[in-house]
Amino acid sequence: MKITDKTVVQFHYTLKDEAGKELESSLSSDPLAYLHGYNNMLVGVENALADKQAGDKFSVTLQPEDAYGERKEDMVQRVPVKHLLGLPSKNAKWKAGMTAVVETEQGQRQVTVIKAGRFMVTVDINPPLAGKVLTFDLEVIDVREATNEEIEHGHAHGVGGHHH
Repeated sequence: MKITDKTVVQFHYTLKDEAGKELESSLSSDPLAYLHGYNNMLVGVENALADKQAGDKFSVTLQPEDAYGERKEDMVQRVPVKHLLGLPSKNAKWKAGMTAVVETEQGQRQVTVIKAGRFMVTVDINPPLAGKVLTFDLEVIDVREATNEEIEHGHAHGVGGHHH
């Protein structure tokens, strides 16, 4: 079965930067699952997966506009320290360059610490991979028709997808 709108796709990926350095990979866990055609995936990855089928392995290099977007220099905010999540240990302190998670009205968002004070932290709210050319090595594991419930909810359910 080919990947088209209203199919649930399970795939593995390895993400690399322009220099070919591996940034992350799904190979040591369950494959990712998403509902194709419902904006649940990076535009460039979803476009590259269209018309592929289980067993296909390939790479795609994405420009920033098809991945995490261009970096915007005005995306800096001061946030109370108590709103940052993700310190590696209880006694650790936030430092410039560390990645944190903040809860927003749109859900959780990754931010990068620029300057840490005792009570307030200056963070860059650009996605950490914004402005970067990225290569995804992709392997399609499974393609199936979406259930009516998945289409109604707008996302995949089950392993690698959303759980209610």
